[in-house]
Amino acid sequence: MFQPAIPLSGIGGWQFLQSTYTRQLESFTESPQVRNDRDYMLDKFSSSVSVEDFLKDKRLVRITMTAFGLSGEEWKTGFIRKALEEVADPESTFLPRLNNTKYTEFAETLFPIDGKILLSSNQRAKVAVNYEAQSFQSAVGEVDDTMRLALNYQSEISKITGTESSDKTILYRILGDVPTRTVMETAFNLPDGISNLDLDRQADILKERITSVLGISDMSDLSTPAATEKMIQRYLAMDTIENGSTSYSSASAALTLLGGGIGSQGSENLFLSLLS
Repeated sequence: MFQPAIPLSGIGGWQFLQSTYTRQLESFTESPQVRNDRDYMLDKFSSSVSVEDFLKDKRLVRITMTAFGLSGEEWKTGFIRKALEEVADPESTFLPRLNNTKYTEFAETLFPIDGKILLSSNQRAKVAVNYEAQSFQSAVGEVDDTMRLALNYQSEISKITGTESSDKTILYRILGDVPTRTVMETAFNLPDGISNLDLDRQADILKERITSVLGISDMSDLSTPAATEKMIQRYLAMDTIENGSTSYSSASAALTLLGGGIGSQGSENLFLSLLS
């Protein structure tokens, strides 16, 4: 299978990946395994599929779950069935209470009617494209997991902020989404013990850091291109400092933090200490 090329770590590697993303993705999607899985899914969904037959087809479940960023969740058969049963019930609070945009998108796309899943040609094409992108992210992670997390953040943050979602809803979604949470905890240098705090307190701390570092008071603004790239750059810079990358110096990472408009005395002291 095609292996993504990422010759550098940190911000340098991210810039290379962004500049070559389209070409690398195209090469990856023509790999036999990816092409065979994509074609298998398109064939199976070319006609209606009962929920029970869908759940029995482990390959189809794996491909479909991967397409919605839920790779590794395919073993949760009862949970998947519950999501597919509840999505058609306007009185159900299951998905709203779950507050997981990936499961919501998955259930709303498949949306069984009378126990049958029937996808339009446009829906099938979208699932196929999503499967290719998510599979490419996984392949990137096998080379450099920080790049996988950065790609995931880039693609998911707009879904997490949603449309007309409250700040609290967005913050809870972030805290419940492990890859996105990991990016933010690293970017803001939050202590490991934060997860032991009350959920409301975690949300308050996260909002305080977002506001002070990114200058954002409305959490929906996290999905703007400028804020998204700033978060990714900060995440990669902080990861470099923490892990001591040899291909992108800690001093350069600190300069990135300073150049990102942070400019606090603490950041300046960090930069000076790295040079000494």
